[in-house]
Amino acid sequence: MARTGAAPSTPDRTGADPAPGGPTPGGGFGGRLMRRKPVDRLVAEGGHGDGGELKRSLGMWQLTMISIGATLGTGIFVVLGEAVPKAGPAVVISFVIAGFTALFSALSYAELAGSIPVSGSSYSYTYATMGEFIAWLCGWCLILEYGVSVAAVAVGWGQYLNELLDGTIGVTIPDAFANPPGAGGVVNIPALLVVLLSMAFLLRGARESARVNTVMVVVKIASLVLFCAVAFTGIRAGNFHPLMPLGMAGVSAAGATLFFSYIGFDAASTAGEEAKNPKRDMPRAIILSLFIVTVLYCLVALVAVGAMPWQQFSDADAALAQILRQVTGQSFWAVLLAAGAVIAIASVVLTVLYGQTRILFSMSRDGLVPKIFSKVDPKTGTPRANTVIVSLFCGILAALVPLGELANATSIGTLFAFALVNVAVIILRRTRPDLPRTFRVAFSPVTPAIGFLLCLWMMTSLGAQTWKWFGIWMAGGLVLYFTYGMRRSQLAREEV
Repeated sequence: MARTGAAPSTPDRTGADPAPGGPTPGGGFGGRLMRRKPVDRLVAEGGHGDGGELKRSLGMWQLTMISIGATLGTGIFVVLGEAVPKAGPAVVISFVIAGFTALFSALSYAELAGSIPVSGSSYSYTYATMGEFIAWLCGWCLILEYGVSVAAVAVGWGQYLNELLDGTIGVTIPDAFANPPGAGGVVNIPALLVVLLSMAFLLRGARESARVNTVMVVVKIASLVLFCAVAFTGIRAGNFHPLMPLGMAGVSAAGATLFFSYIGFDAASTAGEEAKNPKRDMPRAIILSLFIVTVLYCLVALVAVGAMPWQQFSDADAALAQILRQVTGQSFWAVLLAAGAVIAIASVVLTVLYGQTRILFSMSRDGLVPKIFSKVDPKTGTPRANTVIVSLFCGILAALVPLGELANATSIGTLFAFALVNVAVIILRRTRPDLPRTFRVAFSPVTPAIGFLLCLWMMTSLGAQTWKWFGIWMAGGLVLYFTYGMRRSQLAREEV
């Protein structure tokens, strides 16, 4: 099991890092909010849960597949229909801009994942640098990002499953059993089914679920490559003119929309305690996954706008399928693409659900959520109770609750976490310059500062309704922290 070789530091009463130059919060109420968990202690506790240890079984390839699995899903199958009307054929440039924007935060994630290889992702990074209160807010945002998005993606899976069934056997699931109450149905059975299937794989162990995810990722990449190969025959040079019919403003607007197609690259950082060589492999997996996803997005976008005039991208839910029908004059290829979409979205559910359980595992070990979430099964090396509870919650949410604007609020939650990670890099460089780093962000603190500002800019581009739901979510998180987490945290108990 990979370790730093350093013994766990003994925290002071605030939990602050005893390293020279590290700021030590004062006492009182403010001091309790800012108590930090030393980096060496975070790393030393890695892998340990209540009743067992997580198993280190994931290599760089599997970590990369986890990040790709969490990123490459519904976005590419629906995003073109939303972005092309804004940017025209220059949507390819918009993808590059969005990927470049995501890269700044990805670099910060890569540095911290290699320095603090634990399961908590940005929650743990902020706990070590900005204190418990900010860490709780970050963790609460991650619960929104991962938990609610699992339910939202599961709902989308049911819609694509219906398309596939209709195209193959001419049967569709009745609306009553394919939509939740309030959205024209009684219960969304497909959404519940895909979450429960993902739970079954996760309960078998990280290695087994990673293998299943790898197969699904390969299939969905192959389906997108197949789309490019078939649609390439329909490319017409005239479809690229004019390149920017709505100007650079349209390209930028589309880039802001497309940024959310990159959310998920941070999933590998939640596997820090199950990676064989996390300090080496996690930074590589994060950067490699972002590169692969960006190349695929740009390739698909280039072929798509070349094969169909940009003015015809009106059906946001079936743009790629529409292109294949037009190019080939057959429905076979569109059905094959629907099959790829079903697998793609199932992979997102599996990997995002995995990330949610590992974040709650870390928060539970720190005492901020109940201990049942950090109980590890000694046979499988997985947090079984955690996995079952989270899966049932997400499955019921997807099956019975119309998510609406709450699902859109996941975008703000994600960007908030990204912003904090960029700040954490700057702080850790100052407070722990001696910390071994297998990857270093170039031109720090300028690069992470740009990443932070880009996240804020993306947040301000979101609508008022999304901000309202985000505010309600954060208010609930504050209530939970001050009534439960603040008093029951591990650092709080050590202060007594």
